[in-house]
Amino acid sequence: MLKYLLIFPATLLLASAAIVAAGLDDQIAPADMIVVPGNTVAPDGTPSPRLQARLDVALQQFRNRQAPRMFVSGGTGKEGFDEAAAMAAYLKRQGVPEAAIIEDNQGWTTEATARNAATYLQAHGLTTAMVATQYFHVPRFRLALERAGVTVSAQVHAPYAELRDLYSTPREAVGYAVYYLKK
Repeated sequence: MLKYLLIFPATLLLASAAIVAAGLDDQIAPADMIVVPGNTVAPDGTPSPRLQARLDVALQQFRNRQAPRMFVSGGTGKEGFDEAAAMAAYLKRQGVPEAAIIEDNQGWTTEATARNAATYLQAHGLTTAMVATQYFHVPRFRLALERAGVTVSAQVHAPYAELRDLYSTPREAVGYAVYYLKK
């Protein structure tokens, strides 16, 4: 019985390590757009440090001309702010032209963001995306985009870590397994 009690934590630990390794493995290549999923907006309406880190890493790739447009996606969080609008405002303040920013305020979940990005790409005759998010979220977000029909040509992780990652990483390992088995 003890053997079986040890199998689950060991498996979760190995899966979490795989998630971390895959998420930290930045792959830079041109894409039709960079997709940045939403996250917490601060009480003053600006991106939280975690969300700003996602936007900054995406902004770096945009400035390096890896993609001509940025797709920012999110919903209205408990703080009462539209995440996509807050993300777009931040990018505009950083000098990104309004025409290069696509706002999706219907990205309530990773899956919804992936579907919405796929719909946008298809409607505009585009096919490839770069993922820009936290390292632990990269594998599941890639899978969601690929399942939606998007070719993920590149990925970058936000250089931001916090204590909460100790919870988020194993949660993403389980989330990835659920997404993987879904279809």
